[in-house]
Amino acid sequence: MGSIVTGEAVVLELRPASFGARALGLVLDVLFHAVLLVVILIGLAAAGEDLDEAAMRALVLSSVIFCLVILPVAVETLSRGLSLGKLAAGLRVVRDDGGAIRFRHALIRGLTGFLEVYLTLGGLALAVALFNDKSRRLGDLLAGTHAIRTRVPVEEAVPVFVPPRLHAWAAHADIGRIPDATARRASQFIRQAHRMAPLSRAGMAASIATELAAHVAPPPPAGTSADDFLAAVVAERRSRELARLTQLRRRNTEAGERLHRLPFSS
Repeated sequence: MGSIVTGEAVVLELRPASFGARALGLVLDVLFHAVLLVVILIGLAAAGEDLDEAAMRALVLSSVIFCLVILPVAVETLSRGLSLGKLAAGLRVVRDDGGAIRFRHALIRGLTGFLEVYLTLGGLALAVALFNDKSRRLGDLLAGTHAIRTRVPVEEAVPVFVPPRLHAWAAHADIGRIPDATARRASQFIRQAHRMAPLSRAGMAASIATELAAHVAPPPPAGTSADDFLAAVVAERRSRELARLTQLRRRNTEAGERLHRLPFSS
């Protein structure tokens, strides 16, 4: 997963497309454009008996430009980075800052793609994509774009609750001073702990628990494991935040209702 920092200093976590997925999407797009071009050329051949040679050449050249350049540029512009091949492969082209592409980006990709995909039979695109971390072809480098995955498997939610023996302690513990970054690391560890090796899990749990203990008072009862301590703190902090937000929402709703009443109405 790659991190992108936008102009507003917001960090986006996007999954760059793999080389295989990009190759599959490109092959499907090329096949679609080639089939469409063949169909058009067959139609021109059937209806071109009354045309002279110069007119037929102009129509053939126009058909090639339409199928291989104009159509891909138009589709990517209108769909904001999609095409039939990318849709089938679960991909989308975005700007380097994570935003949707525009006509300028699609035009640069389309013109460069005619060179690196069709004139070099994909050799130039393959060579460039193999030597960068996001499998970007030359058109992406010139346009400032790359492809991301749009179909990402959803992780199952991991239930987090206060262990029964820590209920009394968690209800009276002072956990309001825990930094957000530390609480976020503890939550991420709980979600990923079941996929970690036992030794790595124990070491990381102890490290995060030590960091949390500096902001929690009083300390947990003696003999509390690091996993139970993390679960109790994360679950109790979540419950308190939910209660606080619920109360704040109720107060805002009540204040809004009072403001919308007519003067002196009950």
